[in-house]
Amino acid sequence: MTTLATIAIFIIAISIIIVWVFRFDNIVKEFKQYGLPDLVRNMVGALKIAISTLLVTGIWYNSPVVWPALAMAFLMLCAQFAHIRVKNPLHKYLPSLGLLLLSLFVAGVYAGIL
Repeated sequence: MTTLATIAIFIIAISIIIVWVFRFDNIVKEFKQYGLPDLVRNMVGALKIAISTLLVTGIWYNSPVVWPALAMAFLMLCAQFAHIRVKNPLHKYLPSLGLLLLSLFVAGVYAGIL
């Protein structure tokens, strides 16, 4: 199960980097659609990148992974609510839903629940 959790961590981290670094123009458009200020967008991006770094670090070093995984799950849950609020089509919900589920899986494995 730990191997699957490690793969999930890499999927989460790579997804965050792709979206928040290489597709940042999409993020700018989405946050404008949500009516959120640039400061919130930048703080969310910094948090997601920092949390992804903590998750990846936890693979090699004895550092906590459960709390960063739960923090990422919380941010993805917030993303779900943002999509619901602006009534986006289903395909817009799926990436954050997938990352939410992966984050909960990682938290469950590292907490010893799964």
